[in-house]
Amino acid sequence: MKFTVSWLKDHLDTAAPVAEIAETLTRIGLEVEGIADKAADLAPYRIAAVLTAEQHPNADRLRVCTVDVGDGPPVQVVCGAPNARAGMRSVFAPPGTYVPGKNITLSVGTIRGVESRGMLCSGAELGLSEDHDGILDLPADAPVGQPYAVWAGLDDPVIEINLTPNRPDCTSVHGIARDLAAAGLGSLKRGAAPPLRGEGSAGIAVTRDFAAGDEGLCPLFALRRVRGVRNGPSPEWLRRRLAAIGLRPINALVDITNYVTFDRGRPLHVFDAAKVTGDLVVRRARAGEELLALDGRTYRLDDDTVVIADAAGPESIAGIMGGEHSGCDESTTDVLIESALWDPLAIARTGRRLGIVTDARYRFERGVDPAYAVPGLDLATRMVLDLCGGSASEAVVSGAMPENERIIDFPWTEVRRLSGLDLPRPEMKVTLETLGFHVAGTGDRVKVLPPSWRPDVEGKADLVEEIVRIAGLDRIEAKPLPRIDAAVIRPVLTVLQKRTRLAKRELAARGLTEAVTWSFIARDEALAFGGGRPELALANPIAADLSDMRPSLIPGLLKAAQRNADRGLPDVALFEVGQCFASDEPEGQTMKAAALRRGTARHGGAGRHWDGAAATVDAFEAKADALALLTALGVPTGGLQVAAGGPDWLHPGRSGTLQFGPRNPVGVFGELHPRVLKALDVRGPVVAFEIVLDALPLPKHRPTKVKPAAKLSDFQPLTRDFAFVVGRDVAAGDILKAVQAAERNLIAGIEVFDVYEGPHVGEGRKSVAVAVRLQPAERTLTDAEIEAVSARIVAEVGRKTGATLRG
Repeated sequence: MKFTVSWLKDHLDTAAPVAEIAETLTRIGLEVEGIADKAADLAPYRIAAVLTAEQHPNADRLRVCTVDVGDGPPVQVVCGAPNARAGMRSVFAPPGTYVPGKNITLSVGTIRGVESRGMLCSGAELGLSEDHDGILDLPADAPVGQPYAVWAGLDDPVIEINLTPNRPDCTSVHGIARDLAAAGLGSLKRGAAPPLRGEGSAGIAVTRDFAAGDEGLCPLFALRRVRGVRNGPSPEWLRRRLAAIGLRPINALVDITNYVTFDRGRPLHVFDAAKVTGDLVVRRARAGEELLALDGRTYRLDDDTVVIADAAGPESIAGIMGGEHSGCDESTTDVLIESALWDPLAIARTGRRLGIVTDARYRFERGVDPAYAVPGLDLATRMVLDLCGGSASEAVVSGAMPENERIIDFPWTEVRRLSGLDLPRPEMKVTLETLGFHVAGTGDRVKVLPPSWRPDVEGKADLVEEIVRIAGLDRIEAKPLPRIDAAVIRPVLTVLQKRTRLAKRELAARGLTEAVTWSFIARDEALAFGGGRPELALANPIAADLSDMRPSLIPGLLKAAQRNADRGLPDVALFEVGQCFASDEPEGQTMKAAALRRGTARHGGAGRHWDGAAATVDAFEAKADALALLTALGVPTGGLQVAAGGPDWLHPGRSGTLQFGPRNPVGVFGELHPRVLKALDVRGPVVAFEIVLDALPLPKHRPTKVKPAAKLSDFQPLTRDFAFVVGRDVAAGDILKAVQAAERNLIAGIEVFDVYEGPHVGEGRKSVAVAVRLQPAERTLTDAEIEAVSARIVAEVGRKTGATLRG
């Protein structure tokens, strides 16, 4: 919601400066998003007189101008505008001035051999219009040397506030002024105007044609005809006010409806009466009907859409946008002004389905003031009569304002109970009454009737909120929390919250960069990663390629990695910790941690090196990242199994699944499948892992978290190598587990250092060589003891895997 300070002062009698107005708005819950002050932005620009304009000696399309800027001697300016001439008044920018339309800062320069000390500006260069054809041509009486923004009336700051959906009353300048008046920043002006007395019949009937139970789609419809209007440009004050808030002035009739929409929060529509056939009917659209709207697009309607129709068909999409056929132009002489109430849910549903966003929809779907439907029609009619002339008929009203008596039984003590703020009763009563509430009663409990423009106020807590936001949260007395000495305070964070934070720290420590990607992805990407269920499709996606909730973090990371590669950063390592969605049930939402490496972005470093070609990432990089994360999270990896293979989006021969038993998988790792990379237009190699944090086993509760003292042996370790010949289908991990089980007290480490397949070990078999480190703790081992341990290792591996020692 945007408005100018002068517009606000039409409704609020105040002398407060802009800074105080902005601070008060934010304090009472109407957060100020920004303040645009053209006078400050255009402060260096001055009105100047062009004394001479001579042809440039070295350029056919340039002129050398002598310019009087009102301060000091004339300055020389080289200008390329075709309308630059001697005797005109224009806008001058001296050297050092920032030009918003060109995004440059001026300096003294030489153009084709002629010095230029400034610039004569067009409206586009000042950011005021789209006019690039020539420099601004000001009236002959424009005062030379005066700041242009002041002379042009641009010294009216524009304030933009961020409205929450529950405040439809502040979609109008009048409603914002009412809140500021309640906050003590001035007094509210412009009370209710007397009803407008029209003359004669409107000559048109209005019917609301709805089935039983649908009357709420349009509880009230009011209409008035104005005959003999002269439609043309709006007066300067109206065009300037609309342009300041980003609206394009069109003609007087349209501008009046836009003005009333923002001034009073009452959307209206004006029909050219000569283009309306017969009477008007408010009804549901019929299947197959279409409407060419004012935005130039044709919309196909259905029976969920409410329309205003005549005998020829729909003329307007109710509460959202009118039709081009009955629009007003310079030839319009008779108009029909419409003011109606529409069901907010129906307006929101129609606007979302058709993809139309208008100022009228924005207000109707939040709920306009039902009591101002007819007064709003009167206000618009008065403006039409004042600006366009003509004579107004009597109003045609179909339906009635809905009754909604929401009387609230309110104890004053509720403010203290809910907010801790102790306020005098007279102050609280004045606050409510200034905001438009009717308060009846004098005791500890009163009856409060919310005004018609506040549909969000339904109970006692809402009244407390109104009182407290106007009084100010800074008036709540600060009190320290009581000290708890009797018991140990329980941890605040859950295990999942702790793991989420730890995961981010560990992955960042491994050289990966955190990325935050969209929670929704394209449907084909969701299908490729195990998602795409109908219940996870968005009803109103913000873009066609963001239509489904993500089943995995990997698609977003893949696209981020490719965007980096497209910009010259091919070797990237990214991670993300976020939510993924397998269904629309609560248990279908899980927290995952994922990381991705591309190109040469290995853990040891990325990029080329002088001592040899850089190795690209492989599946073991992703496995190392995953295991490091599990260790950092305190997950015991002793029972962790690494099963070959993974989901379809991973390479079948270069991937694995991390699991605590076949029924408890916790993550996957490996190289991305070439088919998936091609579908997402990503160039490899890319490896990744993904772990479901919710699926990890809970940590064991220990009486203390103090680590035991490190026990370092005084005896020298020794290493023995074993080469086992096993079947090709035997996993190296099974051999390592068998070795460890043979002698748990002495074996301090096991490492695979060679795998061989070839004619020397037989068809269908392989040789796996492991180095076993023995660490005695009490005494040095004898040769006999070493041989005995070696024999037990060979026997245990042979028993569990069928291995034999390679000869």
